[in-house]
Amino acid sequence: MDTLNAMRIFVRVVDAGSITAAADQLDLAKSAVSRRLAELEEHLQVRLLNRTTRRMTLTDPGRSFYQRAQRMLDDLAEAEAEARGTASQVSGRLRVAAPLSFGLRQLAPAITDFAQRYPQVDIDIDLNDRPVDLIGEGFDLAIRIADLENSGLVARKLTTIRHVLCASPAYWQTHGRPQHPDELAEHVMLRYANTASHSWHWSGPDGTRGELRLKTRLQANNGDFLLQAAERGLGLLIQPCFIANDAILAGRLQAALLNYQWKALHAYAVYPPHRHLPARVRHLIDFLAQRFGEAPSWDACLRSTAVA
Repeated sequence: MDTLNAMRIFVRVVDAGSITAAADQLDLAKSAVSRRLAELEEHLQVRLLNRTTRRMTLTDPGRSFYQRAQRMLDDLAEAEAEARGTASQVSGRLRVAAPLSFGLRQLAPAITDFAQRYPQVDIDIDLNDRPVDLIGEGFDLAIRIADLENSGLVARKLTTIRHVLCASPAYWQTHGRPQHPDELAEHVMLRYANTASHSWHWSGPDGTRGELRLKTRLQANNGDFLLQAAERGLGLLIQPCFIANDAILAGRLQAALLNYQWKALHAYAVYPPHRHLPARVRHLIDFLAQRFGEAPSWDACLRSTAVA
């Protein structure tokens, strides 16, 4: 059996959504495609697809094999391009995981521009705040905003994620405008739930440092959810600038204590170790690092004149 050709047919069937569509795209008889799939399953001694008259779904082993076969075929295509001297034509499929709010607000326009620059690259984006298993789930790359643990993965810093204290104008009018973090002790916090810590570390303009722990009125696992609650006056936020920036510039929220700094995080591009990093992955990482940089556009809220 020609295993490589069978893998190509299998991947095309999954991408096309049906044997009939794949056969049309490959200019093969439907019976030939079905036969190659059966031969591949016999060769692997596992069922890859559940097929009925109405639908086709991947089995768990089929999903794992599809992700690995897809990556192998992309790497093979890239190796062939390099051998032909056409490696500048970046191509293949990219599977990227990213946090939900960062993905919607910042990654979406960046990925759109990247896709327009590299039309031969197909991109699959998974937006989710859970930490994904890059290797087990077949991701080429993940964007992580965190203090990274020693995971055996490779990481490249893309930008610094700074935070801003903010609340609605009505909230500040009711509860008072702070001049020092200690004055926030009686305030109500809207808290992001996907962090272990319930406190915030700050540093002042004179070098003093402190820790702020506030009563939590509402917590959620999504920053945009908390942003809407803050705009309605429910409490105050210490929020990443990439989420709060637009609301502050529009006046729906007001920043406070801008001469104090809250502990920053970093956004990293994280990927499995490769002896040879695929060009499509390398180009995306370079593109994002240049796009975001050390002075990202979303930090404009830190220079806002609409402060409390």
